[in-house]
Formats: sequence, C-alpha cells, structure tokens
Amino acid sequence: MNHVTLKQLRYVEALARHGHFGRAAEASSVTQPALSMQIRELEESLGQRLFERGARQVRLTAFGEEIAARARDILRAVDELEDLARARRDGPGGRLRLGVIPTIAPYLLPRMIRDLAARYPGVDLQVRETQTERLIAELMEGRLDTAVVALPVSEPALEEVALFSEGFVLVRPDAEAQAPVPAPEALPDMQLLLLEEGHCFRDQALEVCGLRASSPRAGLDGSSLSTLVQMVGAGIGVTLIPEMAVGVETRGAPVAVQRFDTGRPVRTVGMIWRRTNPLARDLRELAEVVRQSAEAMYATGPAPVG
Repeated sequence: MNHVTLKQLRYVEALARHGHFGRAAEASSVTQPALSMQIRELEESLGQRLFERGARQVRLTAFGEEIAARARDILRAVDELEDLARARRDGPGGRLRLGVIPTIAPYLLPRMIRDLAARYPGVDLQVRETQTERLIAELMEGRLDTAVVALPVSEPALEEVALFSEGFVLVRPDAEAQAPVPAPEALPDMQLLLLEEGHCFRDQALEVCGLRASSPRAGLDGSSLSTLVQMVGAGIGVTLIPEMAVGVETRGAPVAVQRFDTGRPVRTVGMIWRRTNPLARDLRELAEVVRQSAEAMYATGPAPVG
C-alpha cells in the first residue's frame, strides 16, 4: 500500500463536504483533474471505492464515510498543531477565522472589526456569517477558530464565554404605536412574524411566546430581520428583534418599537471555541475586546424605543 498523504485526506474531506468534484476542487484551490487523480490514487491504494459517482452528485460509500470521519479527525489534529505554532509565533495578531450569526453580524461586526484591528494591527480577520448549527459544525471541523453566537449551545467539546445580554423588543405597525404593549404570550394571536427555520433567534422568539419550535403555527417567515421589519411596516403582523438591530432595521420604516412592560425577554451573546484549541488563551483575550465593542455600541445607543 502506498502512503496516505494529508493532501489526499484534505481532498476527501472537501469532496465529502461539497458532494461535487468541481466545487471541491475550487474550495481546495486545485484543478478538478488534479483532485480527481488524488482521490483515485487513494482509492486504489486502499483497495476500495470511497465515492459513488453520479451524473450530478457524488456520494460517500459506507467505507468512504468511515474514511471521511477519520480524515476529519486527523486534519483537525494537524490544524491544531499549526494553530499551536501560530499562537506561539503571532499571538492574537495572526490569522483569526471568526464566525458570527446573522442576527448579530450586521450590527456588531463594524465596530468589532474596527476595535480588533486597532488592538491587533496585524490581525488577518476572516469572517464567516451563517447560522449557529453550521458554525458549530465548522468549529468542530477546525475550519473556524471561534464564533459569536447566542448562548447556550450546550456542546461539551466547546468552551462558552458569555459576553453580554440584550433584550428583545416588539416591532408593530406605526398605526399601533399608542396601543398597550401586549404580554409576550399574546403575540401568537397577533400574526407573529418569525425568521425561517434554522435561525436560533426564531427558537428564542418562540420560547418567549411560550411555544415550542415544533409547534404548528400559521404565519409568514422571513430570511432576515430586515425582511421581517419591512413586512411589519406593510401591516402584515408584528415581530421581535434584538435591541442591537433597532437602529439599523427600523430606520425609515413605518413601524413602532416598544419594550415589554413585564417579563422582558433577553438573550445572552457569547463566544465559543473548541476546548482543545491551542489559541484558547488568546481567544479569551479577544472575547474581552468583543465585549468592550458591544458596550461601546450600546453606549452610542440604538434608536429610541417607546
């Protein structure tokens, strides 16, 4: 048997992740023929097929699934060796692969990026915005160093550091600005608009209303907080948004923003990373910078809330 190379394992992982030779090659910064050749050589070396080739999609065989899982473990361990060397060489000012959920990224990132660049002038910040589930997967696979999410994520392999808490506010049509603020549990009766499935903020909003994520409901879903606010402005219903989003999303929209009189719903925002990450000491320092960025953001003040 020929030696299995790290290059081959990286190509297996990429192909398993993308399910397409062209996309896997692009993600690996190689030509498709070069990636295909390395995969074929590995299959010949192992004496078994790793992938089923279809006209439009590539699927792992049962043996391929075992190899891909082991490849991810090996590659993560190798990446952590590189991270250890990077931490000793560069400290917090080197490369930082940061994930952020969509209900935080547009509002906190501008100040956070500016503050990180000022604190660490040489930082190479690479930002990934996507939903919590995807961020956790990429952290576990070693493709991200850390992520800013809503806590808790309750993943034993990940360290969680709380940064700050913020409240949810009610957004309703401007014509209802003088109406009494309803109790959170009354919102489902008011055509509550939510983010589409997969967003943690959707589940948090449902919890505020005393509903389970699996509860059947009649209503419209949006792909972003901006879409939800615009739908409210059109008179379609009401929605909840985090306080950090008020200044951006309600500017110029014909909506009223109100805080709840009692039972103020909140979320805790924090940073997460792998417990085994050699950068953990630096990431705790970075978490403090992010916390200070959030404090400064609130100090300048979101739009007034009624």
